Amino acid sequence: MTARALSKGANLPVDVPAVRVELAWSEGPDVPDVDASALLLTAAGRVRDDGDFVFYNQPRHASNAVTHLGKQSAGGVLTDAIEVDLSSLEPAVERVVLGASADGGTFGQVPGLTLRLLDPATRTEIARFHMEAGTETAFIGGELYLRAGRWKFRAVGQGYASGLAGLATDFGITVDDAPPDTSALPTAPVLASPLPAKTPAGPHLGNGEEQLPVDMRKRLSLRKEQVAVSLRKHGAVGVTARVILVLDASGSMSFLYSKGVVADVVERMAAVAAQLDDDGEMQAWTFASNAARLPDLRLRDLPEWLRLHVRVGELSLFRRSKKPRKGLEAGQVDMRTVGIQNEEQKAIAEVRAYVREEPAPVPTLVLFFSDGGVYRNSAIERELREAVEEPIFWQFVGLGRSNYGVLERFDTLPGRRVDNVGFFAVDDISSVPDQDLYDRLLSEFPTWVAAAGRAGIL
Repeated sequence: MTARALSKGANLPVDVPAVRVELAWSEGPDVPDVDASALLLTAAGRVRDDGDFVFYNQPRHASNAVTHLGKQSAGGVLTDAIEVDLSSLEPAVERVVLGASADGGTFGQVPGLTLRLLDPATRTEIARFHMEAGTETAFIGGELYLRAGRWKFRAVGQGYASGLAGLATDFGITVDDAPPDTSALPTAPVLASPLPAKTPAGPHLGNGEEQLPVDMRKRLSLRKEQVAVSLRKHGAVGVTARVILVLDASGSMSFLYSKGVVADVVERMAAVAAQLDDDGEMQAWTFASNAARLPDLRLRDLPEWLRLHVRVGELSLFRRSKKPRKGLEAGQVDMRTVGIQNEEQKAIAEVRAYVREEPAPVPTLVLFFSDGGVYRNSAIERELREAVEEPIFWQFVGLGRSNYGVLERFDTLPGRRVDNVGFFAVDDISSVPDQDLYDRLLSEFPTWVAAAGRAGIL
């Protein structure tokens, strides 16, 4: 394929299975930082969800068909690249818009701005498009589009003065900078004593729970009853366990945090810990590109814990900084160090290490929440296969996206002495009644407890 210099609006067929799209510009002291991005669109010209936006904070699409490769510098020229595997794009995707944003200035301050289309297999240049701009802070350089079953490329050169968020919003991306509404939550911790041990007769309030806000205390009491019902239903009356909570904090989860969905999930899981765990505590982790342990969740501190630690929604999907966040309160994790990608295996490894270092006389139940985008399948499978011989049951819950990878297949994976993994997904967890949710959470745990006991794991 011979390289072509394209003018604005020109197009050409793409006769290779994959393309590398490079933005290039000249370095300089006052030149803004430029970032490449891509939006995967359906025939309606819209994304299906926020996961269809690939950029610096979400560098890999769940399908693995589109990847943000990052920047390189050579000879005074900077490049930022996106790679698109056209053969792997899902059938619903009919356009890939190739955008860019300028951080710290406008595109009029970016000299030599050029888009290059390359064959990644040979690094042969297919096309080149020189772009001119003024006050724009976001830009559509070009687009890949499907026409009569064949992929083509068009040079676009359209600018946006409203920045990356404005560009993304035009194609259906949710942009929500607002932090979760915690105005109704108390701002000081509620003191309490540890919960008493539970009896087969069902849950009851201890001194600590009695000091929770009235509405929260009522919800907790009812939910503990529902957890007890689920345990009786599955023949697990009197079973106790250490409960560990793991929360996905990847970029696509931002909406669920900002709308309070994750905070509600945590409160619902607190009832599981209150009924199963004699000390009334949950250990907790959050993860994205990296895993980070959160402070233990004690029932007496539930309102304050929600305020301080269910907080990834405070960080806009589009906000980026390499500097540590200022003003963190005691125990808070700087979410910028956690990142934005999906690296479930890192959280799994940290929880396994904790259980080894802090052995307990009871089994451990891990409640692991993720919205999908799983792509580290072999690493996740390796961790969970190795964990078969450990006193841990992993209950994964999918929160409405797709591509849960190996997690969906674990029930059928051979070569394990016991099945140590449960998985189910829900479209909208807020609409699932508490009793139904607890039934699904606890349906496989008693079976594993029995099997692990027979195998000598417990």
